[in-house]
Amino acid sequence: MRDKFIIGRYLPLDTFVHRRDPRAKLIFVFLFIILIFFAHSFFTYLWLFIIIVTMMKTAHIKAWFLIKGLTPIWIFLIFTFLMHLFLTKGGIRIFEFGFISIDTHGILEGIYIVLRLMFIIMVSTIMTLTTSPLDLTDAFERLLYPLKLIKIPVHLLSMMMSIALRFIPTLMNELDKIILAQKSRGSEISSGGLINRVSAFIPLLIPLFISAFQRAEDLAIAMEVRGYDTNKQRTSYRQLNWQKSDSLLLISIIPIVIILFVLKYMGV
Repeated sequence: MRDKFIIGRYLPLDTFVHRRDPRAKLIFVFLFIILIFFAHSFFTYLWLFIIIVTMMKTAHIKAWFLIKGLTPIWIFLIFTFLMHLFLTKGGIRIFEFGFISIDTHGILEGIYIVLRLMFIIMVSTIMTLTTSPLDLTDAFERLLYPLKLIKIPVHLLSMMMSIALRFIPTLMNELDKIILAQKSRGSEISSGGLINRVSAFIPLLIPLFISAFQRAEDLAIAMEVRGYDTNKQRTSYRQLNWQKSDSLLLISIIPIVIILFVLKYMGV
């Protein structure tokens, strides 16, 4: 389970993407996700896919490793595709049985929406794999610093984000231990059909939630005994260093936008 869930994990490599300022990566990913919503044809999605593959190669992330990270959401992606397949109408009708019908427009919309969700998850996962949770939290806090002027607790939001990112792999570790413990007692979790697997997985949630609450309580007590005060002004031990290559990373979004809209309005 832990190997299939890579959200929140960090790969400590030394690549061009890893060395970039986390603020630049956050802004780039945010703009790229916005661009994904403007893609609505085969060639526009192909262009975005080329950019994502380039990011993967530059960050030395293997394709199978990233695709394996999509395993936990495959059911959601299939459900989304089926919803558009049966509910979106238009184009040429290729199947009809009673009140159930499938049109070409529904097939295309289903494929495009699934690709859109996959691209969003893939580019976000690339960012988390190449950026440590602490750097990501610092970047988040620095970018949202102007919101402090209107009394928004940016520091608290950043701290919650950091704790959440750290808890994801910890909970996956805990879930692996619970699954192994259940298997050693004769529980058939990974065998049988889909319904049997889901019904066998539900009892695992109770000890997992108990463990999560226990860890959260231990963390709160540890912060309290160390005198942590959310109202105090805090300095940062890690200093972010913006370089020219970070500016070039953001500038690179311009040709990506131009080519995307050229493909979009050419109708290809």
